[in-house]
Amino acid sequence: MLARLVLLGAGGDLTERLLLPALASLVQAGAAPPGFQVIGVGRVDLDDEQFARQCEEALAEFAPDLPLRSRRQLLDGISYVRADVTDSAELSKALPDGEACAVYLALPNAVFLPTCRALAEVGLAQGSVLVVEKPFGTSLDSARELNEAVVAVVPEERVFRVDHFLAMQTVVNLLGLRFANRVLEPLWSRDHVERVDVVFDETLALEGRAGYYDRAGALVDMLQNHLLQVLALVAMEPPTSLDEHDLRDRKVQLLRKVRAPEPSQMATRTVRGRYTAGAVGGRALQAYVDEDGVDRDRGTETYAEVWFEVDNPRWAGVPFVLRSGKALADDRQEVVVTFRAAEGSPFAGPVAPNRLRLGMLPDSVRLALNVNGPGDPFDLEAAELALPLPQRALSAYALLLKAVLLADPTLSIRGDEAEQCWRIVAPVLAAWSDGSVPLLDYPAGSDGPAQAE
Repeated sequence: MLARLVLLGAGGDLTERLLLPALASLVQAGAAPPGFQVIGVGRVDLDDEQFARQCEEALAEFAPDLPLRSRRQLLDGISYVRADVTDSAELSKALPDGEACAVYLALPNAVFLPTCRALAEVGLAQGSVLVVEKPFGTSLDSARELNEAVVAVVPEERVFRVDHFLAMQTVVNLLGLRFANRVLEPLWSRDHVERVDVVFDETLALEGRAGYYDRAGALVDMLQNHLLQVLALVAMEPPTSLDEHDLRDRKVQLLRKVRAPEPSQMATRTVRGRYTAGAVGGRALQAYVDEDGVDRDRGTETYAEVWFEVDNPRWAGVPFVLRSGKALADDRQEVVVTFRAAEGSPFAGPVAPNRLRLGMLPDSVRLALNVNGPGDPFDLEAAELALPLPQRALSAYALLLKAVLLADPTLSIRGDEAEQCWRIVAPVLAAWSDGSVPLLDYPAGSDGPAQAE
């Protein structure tokens, strides 16, 4: 288990809001290695004590429920090096001399490429791993270029392209539900499934993320990586094992078969929208274009919906509808598998289809069924079997960091996966950029654009 973690971009929001709390929770759970040390690297001129104090304040704000003892134990192993991460001479001062470590690029994606090239010049000790946050590139070509730079630093099996969705409890539970329950797996095909929805609706608005979000938009921020990864786990063929090679091979095989709408279908099978002024939960929100740091002429969408298809015998003709939006009326994060309605029913009138709902936040499993109610014995009523899942001790980011320290890339994205995800969304991005699909307005606090599903 690696005992050194080098955080490049140690003063950023990602480090303070997510990584430090996750590391402290690993310490609390006894999952950090003995003598664990964190080396923060940034351009701000700080000494070890000042950096530790900054980390202490971040933990107090973002991890107040963790015991003070665990937070202090993490802080005892923290140090700081001032360096330009794109300068190999400066970067070399921050790396443990001759000792394997995990190097985490908690940086703006614009500097991933020069940082990887600097790391390749310096050279990492054998056994080291490299962690790269999303977005991995900005297009298929840039993802390929970044892949080449990454594997020049460490071998592919030592690369962690982070997608924290892959460590979310419900997402991981897709494997157990599909492949360990005979009652489901025989039904998991076009013969029995009518459609699949992967939804991540948020009441949150921009929340100060204009620097990144206005250049990405909902399609790149959510569908291109997170939701396509969920689609892959829902639709892939059964792996022969949960070994990282077998599992990730199956995901790539599936992603190669995912097809975006044809150009003639873009206006009817994709929706892009942007919120205007409104109110969410009693909180007034200004229009997206009036948020600080937003370029109103860029045309960035805050709502994205796309109907994809999987071109293989198991799923031919079944729509996989991926959608995500900000400043919506309700938080709704779930996978919904809608089964075909029962055929030849003796009951009068239509029979509602069964739906399996896998909630992500909070984690839950619900199955909608038709039953005979307490009234007329021949009348059907809707019923639901619900199973809330107990909260795990470790967050998704803590589980991913644990896997990083164990050098186990099973729940990270492989290079060919990252490229396939860009291939899939490229036609949609092209159609949206050339104006083939209009940018629709929707009031903050609504259900999204009127044309949405």
